Amino acid sequence: MNTKTRRADIAGRLQVEGEAAIVELAALYGTSEMTIRRDLELLESAGLARRTRGGAISVQSRSFEPPILQRAAHMAEDKRRIGVAAAALLSENETVVFDVGTTIHEMAKAVRDDLAITVITSSLLIATELSTRPSVRTIVTGGVVRIGEMSLVGPRAQASFDDLNCDTVFLGVAGISDVKGLSEYNLDDAYVKQTAINSGRRVVVLADASKIGQIAFVTVAPISVVDLLITTALPTNPTIHRLKDQGVEVMHIEPFNKEKD
Repeated sequence: MNTKTRRADIAGRLQVEGEAAIVELAALYGTSEMTIRRDLELLESAGLARRTRGGAISVQSRSFEPPILQRAAHMAEDKRRIGVAAAALLSENETVVFDVGTTIHEMAKAVRDDLAITVITSSLLIATELSTRPSVRTIVTGGVVRIGEMSLVGPRAQASFDDLNCDTVFLGVAGISDVKGLSEYNLDDAYVKQTAINSGRRVVVLADASKIGQIAFVTVAPISVVDLLITTALPTNPTIHRLKDQGVEVMHIEPFNKEKD
């Protein structure tokens, strides 16, 4: 990856994730921390970032949620690989929750046609995808449609999980931090995620490397709820080390960028 491409990628990452640490960017791009500092200085001078101690933040608010098509394009191949790995964990006759989000959508695409499972989801995109699977029983929550996101939110969406006892909840997040836990851009989506988490015996979080160490607007749940994290973050990532120290099992998926380097 050349310098211009790396800086554009960092700018895009900040826009989507809100913040980034120098040490983690250096590990991600295989460069020195001094190189990343120079990148951040130039991005700040261009009005694309604001430097902080140890990293940079986006000039946009933590509550800003990039459009779903923009999020789908960001780290697209990594999300696909994570989705495939998550779908491989599904068992016959299992009852699971598929959360909203672009990475969970990739998981839905990877579900086998002949796998007999029951899926509860508050995503109309995911429900539409699963409607093509003859062996999948799909249950859609009630709620109000978030325009542009095609997720269902509000009291009816939350109440849909109150009396359900599911095997596994597959969750997508905007950020995962060892300090602030799981976080999201939008309050309404966060509330639905909280009730979904409470309905499952096991919580599996799907998060590409750009989500690791990030903190979005609202905390959904503490790290203690996470049983398994599926990610393209490298084992050397400092946040990954701290998550493992807190008892989170981590499944590492080969990142797409690593293959190209």
